Amino acid sequence: MGKDFYMDDLLTGTNTAEEGQALIQQLLQLTQSAGLQLRKWASNSKEILQAVPENLRNERTLLDIEPSSLVKTLGLQWDTHADEFRFEVPQHGNSLPITKRIVLSDIARLFDPLGLVGPVVVQAKLFMQELWREGKAWDDELNDSAQRKWIEFRDNLEGLGKLSVPRWVTATSSVVSLELHGFCDASTHAYGACIYVRAVSTNGDIFTNLLTAKSKVAPLGNSMRNPTVCLPRLELSAALLLSHLFEKVESSVNLQVKCFFWTDSTIVYYWLSSSPSRWKTFVANRVSEIQQLTARGIWGHVPGLENPADVVSRGMSPEELKDFTAWWNGPDWLRQPSRFWPSISAPVHHELPPDQLEERSIALPVQLLPPNELFLLYSSFTKLLRISALIRRFIHNLKSRDREERRNGPITTAELREATENLVRIAQEERFTQDFKDISGDGQVKKNSRLKALSPLIANDILRVGGRLRNAPVTYNQRHPMILPDRHPLTELILRFYHLNLLHAGPQLMTAAVRERFWPLRVRNLARQVVHSCIKCFRCKPEVMEQLMGELPSERVTPTFPFLRTGVDYCGPFHYRPIQRGTPVKCYIAIFVCLVTKAAHVECVTDLSSQAFIAALRRFVARRGRPELIECDNALNFRGAKRELDELTRLFETQQHQHLVTSSCANDGIAFKFIPPRSPNFGGLWEAAVKSLKKHLRSTLGNVILYLDSFLTLITQIESCLNSRPLTQLSADPNDLEVLTPGHFLVHRPLVAVPEPSLEGIPMNRLDRWQQTQEYVRRIWKQWQTDYLSGLQPRTRWTQRRDNVKLDTMVLLKDENLPPLKWRLGRVTQIFRGDDNNIRVVTVRTKDGEFRRSITKICVLPTYQPSGDLASSANLQEGN
Repeated sequence: MGKDFYMDDLLTGTNTAEEGQALIQQLLQLTQSAGLQLRKWASNSKEILQAVPENLRNERTLLDIEPSSLVKTLGLQWDTHADEFRFEVPQHGNSLPITKRIVLSDIARLFDPLGLVGPVVVQAKLFMQELWREGKAWDDELNDSAQRKWIEFRDNLEGLGKLSVPRWVTATSSVVSLELHGFCDASTHAYGACIYVRAVSTNGDIFTNLLTAKSKVAPLGNSMRNPTVCLPRLELSAALLLSHLFEKVESSVNLQVKCFFWTDSTIVYYWLSSSPSRWKTFVANRVSEIQQLTARGIWGHVPGLENPADVVSRGMSPEELKDFTAWWNGPDWLRQPSRFWPSISAPVHHELPPDQLEERSIALPVQLLPPNELFLLYSSFTKLLRISALIRRFIHNLKSRDREERRNGPITTAELREATENLVRIAQEERFTQDFKDISGDGQVKKNSRLKALSPLIANDILRVGGRLRNAPVTYNQRHPMILPDRHPLTELILRFYHLNLLHAGPQLMTAAVRERFWPLRVRNLARQVVHSCIKCFRCKPEVMEQLMGELPSERVTPTFPFLRTGVDYCGPFHYRPIQRGTPVKCYIAIFVCLVTKAAHVECVTDLSSQAFIAALRRFVARRGRPELIECDNALNFRGAKRELDELTRLFETQQHQHLVTSSCANDGIAFKFIPPRSPNFGGLWEAAVKSLKKHLRSTLGNVILYLDSFLTLITQIESCLNSRPLTQLSADPNDLEVLTPGHFLVHRPLVAVPEPSLEGIPMNRLDRWQQTQEYVRRIWKQWQTDYLSGLQPRTRWTQRRDNVKLDTMVLLKDENLPPLKWRLGRVTQIFRGDDNNIRVVTVRTKDGEFRRSITKICVLPTYQPSGDLASSANLQEGN
């Protein structure tokens, strides 16, 4: 029912009069409960209208003056007696001369939401497109020929008044089968689509009626960047238009019926019968969308002369359209059994023009031989080499008849050298098959070979670098190193062997060492990959995770009284002398920072106990007012203070319930919010205040130890300095005498402020002294909103979104007090997503327990990912 409402108009229907009367009663009760009233009821059934109060019916229905009363609904005229739709002929008058603006105004009067007179409307669209092609301005007068043509079109519109379309498309109440048939077609000027309803009654009668249609003009294509679209592509666009039209009908009708789609283009039919990946981008994108939208329907090929969509792509006058049965009821075979329909097939692809198929040329590298399974058995080159040497010894001993020729004892250097050459030979035969053939035949590789710059040669069935060092006084392996293919398992094993053998050497040293015997292709990239995937190298120089800087919380950007939302932190220790020549005493400083105004409040704390912090908090509340939220880190004294404050709060609440005298008192509870442990970036506001406080103390005191009263005086003066820091950029205008500071928000503010009305817009000379003070405070907050708040918009760090850490990821837990090699190894067991779906806090389980940390305190360990064919070969082994 919700889909039947459009704004305040309702168009719906039922199968029987009883259902209609019940529906009316339900609608009236539903709308009246909301204080609404549905009026101007009209129906093609007098029985249904009897359920509607007379004051709510349509006036024509009440008077019943005309036998065929017309009711206008959503721009269409509905004859309730004949149950037909009629079309209102637009009145144009004598608007001369005719311009493009007038043509557009005339077209806008042709209201046809269902596309029932689409062949008439498309003529107007083509006329307007022709004016665009000629470059006519909006108020340029058309030439005589164009004016006569448009006036003739206007006159022909009188024929729309003679058209009548049945509202009920099934034409019978006893339907046993219902189908939707869609047709699409295109011409060089326009393309369109139409959908018909085919209903079969219980006695075998077949009824077909037009349901909806839509048309579009073809693109102009008057430039090199926007060339004219060829006819097959226009036919494909018509099929896409039909798919979108069907999607709209399917969502509106909400019936599970059989669907058939027809096109007279053999090329389009063949495109839709194949995978989208075969075609070029234009065709592939549209074929993919069409196949998705019409997945539950069947596409067929219809001869062009029997396609009713042909008329909507070319246009027709109202007089001709009125008697054109193929448009209103579809082709003749649609009203016959399915055995008389066109065959659901089209000419095979070899009958189509090859240049019009637009088939995509796909080139993929083909690996003739998969990597040998031997390379996947071990992850150590040393173990693989020794196993290969033992296998070769076993084969040699089987072939040897003389016992003296058999090999025994430890593996020799010669056997390891032969095993190495054999492994390299196997890898080269897998990758350089064509190069072996070219060198054996012509003595050199082809011009497009990757080995061309190496001038390769074959020695003992092994490809070696020819190079230019033949006369150098170096070993044979250095003059002619063995070539290793890139992205091969053997190459990776050899480089990992050199990396470990050279005590975790870097890429440059590893490359220099391996080239004394081997010549891997693209060795620098592979060497860097080996170093980056080494766990021990990573642990020596770990990289912490980062994520896009998060959004500011509401407590930072919502204007409130100063210190209503506060952050707190400790710094120290510091020393003072309680008496003259007395022993210095250790103390700490608790600094409270307003999260909104950055105002600071400094308190001296005797020790790190919870009682000392509670005492400092009470002094802060007495001077600045009670906060509703305190944010801090996870220090033990803060945790203990929270527990004690919670107990006091519960006690106070209990007294409130026990004593009616205190029932009107406010709740003294203070909410605590803790940031993740060891994550100072989550409390950057108070960390910056601590940094500034320490800077002032170091610059002022140095190594001097003050008496207690002098120390308290000094930190109070430092508090004043912190509250005088500018919040916004200093203005270059000499007329601006002051800049916004936290101190502005601490003046004229009592501990319990009474809400004051806004005095904005009242001249200052009409305000008394108190109102002038309040207006001054309001202007301060206005400046805070316009200058300071906008300055918080840009992200100064972590400006790019990174991949989120996943569960069960192995990480290192960063500890500033330990060297990286002693950082604890753990696994991510819990993740916490922010409002932007990014992860910035995780829980890590280690051997010492679970710890909640910011991602800036963890380092994700690299995982060894076999590159190239090694990974595919491993997957192949798992599949086998």
